[in-house]
Amino acid sequence: MKKFFALLLTAAMTISLAACGSSKDDTAANSSAATETKESSTEEAAPAEEAAPVEEEAPAEEAAPVETVKLNVAYMPNYASLWSVLTAMDKGYFEEEGLEITLWEFADGPSEIAAMEGGSIDLAYIGHGAHRLCINGQATIFAPSSVHSTDRIILLTSHGLETLDDLAGKKVAYNGGSSSETALNGALAAAGLTMDDIEAYEMDATNMVAAMNSGSVDACTAWNPYSVQILNNNEDAVELEFSTNAVNLSSWICLPSYAEANHDVLVRFSRALYKGMQFASQEENWDYAVGLYAKQCAKDKESCLVETGDATWFSADDVKTGIEDNTMQDYYTKQQQMFIDSGDVESEVPLENYVLIDVMREALAD
Repeated sequence: MKKFFALLLTAAMTISLAACGSSKDDTAANSSAATETKESSTEEAAPAEEAAPVEEEAPAEEAAPVETVKLNVAYMPNYASLWSVLTAMDKGYFEEEGLEITLWEFADGPSEIAAMEGGSIDLAYIGHGAHRLCINGQATIFAPSSVHSTDRIILLTSHGLETLDDLAGKKVAYNGGSSSETALNGALAAAGLTMDDIEAYEMDATNMVAAMNSGSVDACTAWNPYSVQILNNNEDAVELEFSTNAVNLSSWICLPSYAEANHDVLVRFSRALYKGMQFASQEENWDYAVGLYAKQCAKDKESCLVETGDATWFSADDVKTGIEDNTMQDYYTKQQQMFIDSGDVESEVPLENYVLIDVMREALAD
């Protein structure tokens, strides 16, 4: 029995020692893991993998500056020629379009077209008469300017002239190929006369003034400023206004070859011009526009104000609306028929051959 209890006690102690050993090992293992965890937590954390840098958007490319284009522009020394272009220059509208304008004075439309053909002029303003040259293919219209339905003729009363009927057998001066010739034909038609019924003398506008001042002719068809000079220098000079039942237009033109090669320049010029027209066409701004004209031509401003009544001045809105409802196209069509009737144009020419409606639309689109 004693021997049995001794064996039992020995077994119990062995189990107890094994249990103690296991607990100690576990404690050591746990202690070691805790130490590693503590050491790991105290170590400086490794930096996280850096995110790829966000690429900044490249700034949008700025539009290339508009190339500055220098233009030689022909005008006549009257309000009708200068009212819109001087306004656009003074207000900086051409500068906004990258255009540098140099103005050159001419006496009439045909001489302007001749200068364009010679290469010294890029763009020009013309009165009604020179439009026949456009219809005949010498120039292209890219912008309208004004319209009027009456004309004038100057008579010297001391030479026995008081009415249009008195022109028969008289010496009458006119400028061929311009609105002067158109006005003379209208005056003769109103009196039931033709060129064969008068002594017609063709000359330029400055010589016309001299001829009337000297009394070497009896009458003439001139335009401002020449008509004003004649009236001021001759007490017996009387200006008769008569209805032509026609459309007398003035426009801006260039050579067909120039239009083909410089579409963008024409749009830019027209866009600036229309801004000037929009402002200067308003009656409350006539005084401003006349001031610019008087300064350009070294004239007395007060005497220039009368020229504002020479025509109906188109605004940009007028042109835009006129194109949309075909009023503008009808103006040019009726004008062409006038030249056909007078024999200056042989036959009908499609409007698109010489009037750039597409340039007008594009310039007025904004």
